[in-house]
Amino acid sequence: MRFSRLVLFMTVATGASVANLYYNQPLLTLMAKSFHVSPAAAGMVSVLTQVGYAAGLLLFVPLADLVERKKLIMALFLLTAVALEFVAASTQFFVFLSANFILGAFTSVPQVIVPVAADLAPDEHRGRVVGVVMMGLLIGILAARALSGLMGDWLGWRNVFRLAGIVMILFALMVFAWFPKSRPRSSSPGYLKLIRSLIPIVRSEPELIKASLTGGALFGTFSAFWTTLTFRLNAAPYHYSASVIGLFGLLGIAGASAAPLAGRIADKKDPRITLSASLVLVTLAWVWMWPLSAHLWALIIGIILLDLGVQSGQISNQSRIYALRPDARARINTVYMVSYFIGGSIGSAIASIAWSRAEWTGVSLSAFALLSVAYIVHGLSLKQRPLLKSM
Repeated sequence: MRFSRLVLFMTVATGASVANLYYNQPLLTLMAKSFHVSPAAAGMVSVLTQVGYAAGLLLFVPLADLVERKKLIMALFLLTAVALEFVAASTQFFVFLSANFILGAFTSVPQVIVPVAADLAPDEHRGRVVGVVMMGLLIGILAARALSGLMGDWLGWRNVFRLAGIVMILFALMVFAWFPKSRPRSSSPGYLKLIRSLIPIVRSEPELIKASLTGGALFGTFSAFWTTLTFRLNAAPYHYSASVIGLFGLLGIAGASAAPLAGRIADKKDPRITLSASLVLVTLAWVWMWPLSAHLWALIIGIILLDLGVQSGQISNQSRIYALRPDARARINTVYMVSYFIGGSIGSAIASIAWSRAEWTGVSLSAFALLSVAYIVHGLSLKQRPLLKSM
């Protein structure tokens, strides 16, 4: 397969896989009614899926520096399919939460694909290629919300997960047919030593720590919004159904379209330039939406700003970290993405609690608290290594 077609396939596969993490968000109200639990309890579905994803990143993604990647990607697609069927079949809420955690863990395949794309790309185009693949990831997130909302109202939320399992099996077959063999660049001493090697990598790469903290905080604000938007749109003055709520995900397409542009800028300049811009965009989104959430037009503008900012920040950070250790990109990506989704799970958790206590005001204050962490860490990076000296 030609490289351009392979990049397209990796983009689609990444989007289809990551969608499994986000099918639940427009369906939380339906799930709460099905299991007879509160909105705060239903919000734990998103939390545990993201925590499971972080655990899967830690356990499975380092394997991409140890084993042949095509076999690993196929195995993860098949295991994800099994987990999706367990989610659909669960009748007890505790079992359902556990199944979502397992689903999140096996859905770590996008973060195996992204380092492979970075490995295969020429150095001068790495940011652009990563940006294109990450565009697929964001489109997968957006499409997941729209499709699950529509299908949840039409077929019931359980059938959303059943059909997603079939899709994962199809992608496993396509990987078998089309994906090239991709071996690690360097030999590894073994799985346990590989996992332990994450610690010296973290210690030796201060920029990785800063990128991880900033990325996690940014994604925390993103998850806080999308987890609680379902509850906001189900309440006055909207009272929207799951199908309508899911369509709001399509408003973030502007963020997906920014990914290649952010990647091109990161190829030519210090990626922290686009990261600075992303922090400003996310801040503007929350300043805008906090007092105006009862106005549909204001929410629409806020969603576009939020998705644009978070996606640009993600591409900037990934371009930044992939330049650190070419021989350990999967492990570098593991550290970053574990931090990223821990931040997302924290954002979902505190926003769900904040909604039950103070509704949208509580959610907005939670987002500002996370943003303050991002600003502090980013400021330290700029102080220790100014932009003019790094360009």
